[in-house]
Amino acid sequence: MANKDKENRDKMTVEEAGRKGGEATSKTHDKEFYQEIGRKGGEATSENHDKEFYQEIGRKGGEATSENHDKEFYQEIGRKGGESTSENHDKEFYQEIGRKGGEATSENHDKEFYQDIGEKGGKARADQRNDD
Repeated sequence: MANKDKENRDKMTVEEAGRKGGEATSKTHDKEFYQEIGRKGGEATSENHDKEFYQEIGRKGGEATSENHDKEFYQEIGRKGGESTSENHDKEFYQEIGRKGGEATSENHDKEFYQDIGEKGGKARADQRNDD
């Protein structure tokens, strides 16, 4: 009985074993190793899952994130993303995405939509002039 109790105390949990293994691996492998296994894992996952799988995990991740973060968090990541994008793209990039966005919008909206946003924009501009 005493030997059995000692054996149980000496056994590691799966979590402990994983942590120890991860620490040992990190000491013997570099960044490129992790990039390569990540790439391989991503390829294997994409071969085994469809678009709906990715939509579902994206939805779940978005919900979890929104439960844990406030408006300021989203403003900050939006600001950082905008800065990063502007550092990596030129004027032609923005012209192209603007053109594509305009085409997509025009395919999805009618004349009344444009009249409505034009009216709202005109009112906002008039209000802005009145504040100046």
